[in-house]
Amino acid sequence: MNRNVVRLAIVAGLFCAWPSLASVILQYHHVSEDTPASTSVTPTQFAEQMAYLADNDFNVVPLNDVIDAVRQRRVLPPKTVAITFDDGYQNVADNAHPILRRHRFPYTLFVSVAPIEQNYGEMLDWNALRALSRDGATIANHSYAHDHLIRRLDGETQAVWLDRIEADIRQTEAAIEREIGYSVRQLAYPYGEFNQALRARLASMDYVGIGQHSGAAGPYSSLTAIPRYPVAGPYADMSALKVKLHSLNMPVTGLEGEESQLVDRDRPTLTVTLDGDDVRTDALMCYIQGQGGKAPTWLNDHSFSIQADLPLPAGRSRYNCTAPSKTSGGYYWFSQPWVQARADGSWPEE
Repeated sequence: MNRNVVRLAIVAGLFCAWPSLASVILQYHHVSEDTPASTSVTPTQFAEQMAYLADNDFNVVPLNDVIDAVRQRRVLPPKTVAITFDDGYQNVADNAHPILRRHRFPYTLFVSVAPIEQNYGEMLDWNALRALSRDGATIANHSYAHDHLIRRLDGETQAVWLDRIEADIRQTEAAIEREIGYSVRQLAYPYGEFNQALRARLASMDYVGIGQHSGAAGPYSSLTAIPRYPVAGPYADMSALKVKLHSLNMPVTGLEGEESQLVDRDRPTLTVTLDGDDVRTDALMCYIQGQGGKAPTWLNDHSFSIQADLPLPAGRSRYNCTAPSKTSGGYYWFSQPWVQARADGSWPEE
């Protein structure tokens, strides 16, 4: 039997338990009052957020548990959350780890190797990472030098580029396994940037790819584009975060136009097909970064398309689509990331 048919049959059989299948993954960088607001929460904010999880009986689990559940289409307890940090800053150990330890919350720390080896002052070193690992953290792959992985070098073919990136990922994973003692084969894409070719190569390596586009993870998530909710700056607001913590995995069974790296198209059309009948399609709205909300064009009862009215800027942007559930108080949430170079082929400095 076709593998996709089997997958859909399994998911359809579990649809009645749908809210229990959604898991929220939180993404942090800095926990500090002295770092850029766009990538930071203060220690006070972080303590409030973790207290909310503890006081409201959230099921905080290792990221591995969420990934395994997505892979196996396995039901998780309601209100399941995983906590992640990118880059490996010292302030995570100083300010976040004591709070997480007090609540006995596990978390994953995605690190790049070059900053460790080059002894960047603000970064954790291997001794510190080993100590955190012994005390509840999982150390995972964030590429060797935190490069923009989708960017090719001058004159580089796609085949050579993919081989270079695979070597980068494997070198990083080998360093983590050597220094920490295990390998979870999970890559958090630097800057949340990926394209279809990179996703395919990651799948061939049997790695999981984790992004920075928002949404709840669940049976309809791709293992090479797992969503997370970034928590920093304006996205650290507690009232907004509460809505996200109760969000649901949008039941997306088909995507057309999902190539994230835009070439010769700055107003991409995305066509989305949904499964089941719990989504309030009459209330589904899509939010285009920098352009506000827009109702989609429905092609039939289960498929819609959405296109930006204005060209998307160079750099990173998203379409975020949400809709209320008919049977629970939560919102289904789906995000499609985009990334593109300037018209002359250069990239924004970010």
